[in-house]
Amino acid sequence: MAFNWDIIKGQWSQIKGEARKQWGKLTEDDWDQIAGERDRLAGKLQEQYGWTRAEVDQQMDDFFKQRATTR
Repeated sequence: MAFNWDIIKGQWSQIKGEARKQWGKLTEDDWDQIAGERDRLAGKLQEQYGWTRAEVDQQMDDFFKQRATTR
């Protein structure tokens, strides 16, 4: 499922707290560098968790789909 990353980026400060709980291996510096950018988040998740891009995409889709239905 494709999400509007402009909306996610605009709400990043609110979403970031929930995302930090989901992906706790990422550091504060990682979150600052990601700044709501999909490709940066994907790259950091691949680095820290050793996931393939397909696994990262699935993780992000699941996370943001859940958030989209609760907002």
